[in-house]
Amino acid sequence: MLDRFYLPLLGIAALAAVALSLVWPQGLGARSPEPFGHTPVQQTPEVKAAMQREHEAAQRRVNEAREAVRNIQNQAIAPSQ
Repeated sequence: MLDRFYLPLLGIAALAAVALSLVWPQGLGARSPEPFGHTPVQQTPEVKAAMQREHEAAQRRVNEAREAVRNIQNQAIAPSQ
């Protein structure tokens, strides 16, 4: 490919990538710069509360599973019957 065609095309692609990075959200919960962005859904109070409830429920399920394993192990080690 000719350098006179390839290098300007590469420069335009690089400028387009930089321009896109200025307006594209930076990740989950990240906000774009001020004129382009809005508050992400993950940062609204309703979603934060739902995420907290989900986290607490997951922790409760993990604790219940651990307790069940402990009970099974205790019964195997010292059966009461």
